[in-house]
Amino acid sequence: MLTLYLIRHAKSSWGNPGLRDHDRPLNERGLHDAPRMAQLLVEQGVLPDLLVSSPAKRAFTTAMFFAEAFKLEAEKVLREPNIYEAFPQEILRIISELPASAQTVFLFGHNPTFTEVANHFIENDFIENVPTCGVVKITSSAASWPEFYEGNSKVAACYFPKEVL
Repeated sequence: MLTLYLIRHAKSSWGNPGLRDHDRPLNERGLHDAPRMAQLLVEQGVLPDLLVSSPAKRAFTTAMFFAEAFKLEAEKVLREPNIYEAFPQEILRIISELPASAQTVFLFGHNPTFTEVANHFIENDFIENVPTCGVVKITSSAASWPEFYEGNSKVAACYFPKEVL
């Protein structure tokens, strides 16, 4: 079984309007929520094989909180430049190219793309919005990542900070 966790970056700061979007850090709430959401997955016994993040500061910082919670070295978090400002088709391509050695992957990125991607895998419902630091768990009976999108994958759970913290 393959499991993908789409994790939207934690709440970012708009305190410095001169910063490029790519360079915005997490705000106080983001710094509070990211480690707590990571701990939620630790407590569920999740064991990620791979963490892949947008290089944007807010996404990568969120990924680092998760790496720390799972006691993974910072070098284990891969930066994938194509996640930043991606269309859903690009995220689906990135998923299809994940390594066969990884069965459980955390993918850190942005909205509105992550909400759109999550909705590709939902059956009888609709996710209006994946909030900041929201986690969407997608499970699949696919044998490999290139087959992940072929109708055998579905949203198994959603963990949104205001609902679970």
